[in-house]
Parts: sequence; structure tokens; C-alpha cells
Amino acid sequence: MIYKRYTYQIRPEQYEPCTRFFHEYILPAQLGHGARLVGRYVTTARDEITSIWEYDSYEDCERITENMRASELYHKASQRKEELSPLFEHLKEDFIESTGDYHFTKHIVSVSAYITNEKGELLLVKNEHRNDTYEMPGGRMEKEESLEGAIRREIYEETGVHAHIDGITGVYHNMSQGIVCIVFKGRYESGHLKICPGETEEVMFQDLSEVELTELVTRDQFITRIKDARDRKGVAVESYYVRPYELLHRMEE
Repeated sequence: MIYKRYTYQIRPEQYEPCTRFFHEYILPAQLGHGARLVGRYVTTARDEITSIWEYDSYEDCERITENMRASELYHKASQRKEELSPLFEHLKEDFIESTGDYHFTKHIVSVSAYITNEKGELLLVKNEHRNDTYEMPGGRMEKEESLEGAIRREIYEETGVHAHIDGITGVYHNMSQGIVCIVFKGRYESGHLKICPGETEEVMFQDLSEVELTELVTRDQFITRIKDARDRKGVAVESYYVRPYELLHRMEE
């Protein structure tokens, strides 16, 4: 692993505009192409902001940076940055290395969905940062988000589709990256297909009886999830709080 540190020298009154710009442009652009945010920090005087990003290698960093700079979201960010100029006083970029692992084990929870329309065609996307394959729409859960809320949001953001969710068809654990993926099954409700700049470059409904699955989906883990979801009914899933117990939502076949 390698880490890249961005250090911004700012005036205190620039902190809020810089933070809004980060959340609106930099964060989704970086995450959408495969970068991993370690953390973002500001001094108590609010005159310096530091962001640290993690990459698998220098080559991985270069690839992600190149793809990000070619995206529509990056060009929008550049235009917006000119409008807000000066957004910061000075920027320093450097690479740093970890001296050891001092963190508790963490897992990322992601969601994906097998969504079909009235013709039985499957909703598939091609992501900008993983454009060697088609796959089902999905992404990472956000803080304080329910499972169903996460998958509904991801489907709509990536494809423009509103979907009815029936249940879960499988849980998959990526041991290499500590990612647990929960796959749902559901049906098209409404909406028009559209790409999401910075994330998806293609969106379509595909009749899998007309083409070999492996011609479209080139990664083994995605093929397995599609086959499992196609052949199974959804199982029950609940979202709830404890102390005191409060059921937020339950769905089942």
C-alpha cells in the first residue's frame, strides 16, 4: 500500500467552501475511480487541511488519477474551482508510507442488486473505474443508512431506475479487501436509464438468453452473484435499532 497526502494552506474563512467542494467533487471523483480515503483533517486554527488517500501501488495511483481527470465530474470541479478562486492559498502533495498496522479490523459493507424489468431483462452497468466488465448496480453503504435505503439509492444514482426490492439472495465476503457485499433481488418500478458521470459509463437492460453471460461479465465474483440471484428467491431482511428495540423495516417474499 502507498499513501498520498494533500496539504492545503487556507484562510480560516475558506474552510467551509473547501469542505463543500471536497464533498461535492473530490470525494465522489476519487472514490468513484477506486481511491480509498484514510482521513481528512483540519487544524484547530482552520488554516490547514490535510487529506490522506490509500492506493495499492504507485501505478494504481497514476491509473486512478488519470481516469479521474478524464471524467466529466473532474471537469465540472475545475470549472467550479475557478469560480471559487482562490479556494486555497497553497497545495502540497507528497507520498508517505505506513510504519505498521495500528487499526482494529474493519469491514466495508457494500450492496448490489439483481433488478429485472417486465420483459425479464437484467439491469447492468459498466463502471468507469472497472470498465472491463458489466455488473449489477451497487456500491458502499453510507453511515446511518439502512440496507434497503442503500441499495435503492445506489440503483437510482447509477442507472436512473427506481426499483422494488424483494429480499436478499446472497452475502459475499471479499477477504482481500475486507468487503462484505449483500446482493438483493428486485423489480423495475419507474425511471429512465441514464449514466452517472464519474461512476457509470454504460447502463442497459439485457436479455441474458440472447448472449453468453461471460461475454458481458468478465469477473468471476460478479458471474456467481448473478447466477445465485437468478436462481433463488429473496430471503427476509430487517433494519432495526436496539435499546429500545425499534423495527424500521422488514421485507420478505
